[in-house]
Amino acid sequence: MRLSPQKYLVAGALLCCAVHAHAQLRPAVLELFTSEGCSSCPPAEAYVGELAQRPNVLALAFHVDYWDDLGWRDRFGLPESVQRQRVYAKALGLSSVYTPQAVIDGRADFVGSDFASIDKRLSEKRSGVAVGVAVHDGEVQIDIGMQERAAPSDVILIAYLRNAVSNIARGENSGRTLTEFNIVRAIRTLGRWDGRMQQYRAALKSLPSDATDVAVLVQPSGQGPITGAGMCALR
Repeated sequence: MRLSPQKYLVAGALLCCAVHAHAQLRPAVLELFTSEGCSSCPPAEAYVGELAQRPNVLALAFHVDYWDDLGWRDRFGLPESVQRQRVYAKALGLSSVYTPQAVIDGRADFVGSDFASIDKRLSEKRSGVAVGVAVHDGEVQIDIGMQERAAPSDVILIAYLRNAVSNIARGENSGRTLTEFNIVRAIRTLGRWDGRMQQYRAALKSLPSDATDVAVLVQPSGQGPITGAGMCALR
């Protein structure tokens, strides 16, 4: 049977999901906790922009809001980012949260400007559960493969903005123009994964209007070491 051009596009999208669903290598996941009100954060944010060009790295910038009381309100600050950072502090045995903080794969943290140590950690090859992410028919479709003896995990959808420019008028970065990358705009748990092949969906209209991309993390409860990751552009 001959497919119409439209059906070829649909079939191609589904095939893309299937291919990624069977791949075992996964990108390294770097989560940068940052703020526009922190004077030591801009170099780390620029570094996220460099990492975003690497196909084997998923770099995300989580803007926190606890710097806002110094006179500048970070327009990208999210309470959910602060909560995520605090859970990591507990899981990693840290005495407090700080910025810029880089957490890699949910396993280890580094000062966000310690580029040499971060690069070394990111250079390691990673494998894990296969995660396929695609946009189809007004939805983000996530396909997660099978993995034996997998720990019960959360499937986390992260919507993010690829880049933005902010003119800072007050606070530690007063007078500076900051270019920021892969800015997290929403964090949502789609459900649980127990090692079996499963599919999850999220309506595009439920995501923030300024989101340009989505990432999906498979992470054991309590923000344990990440076992799967994937990403997809929305536009």
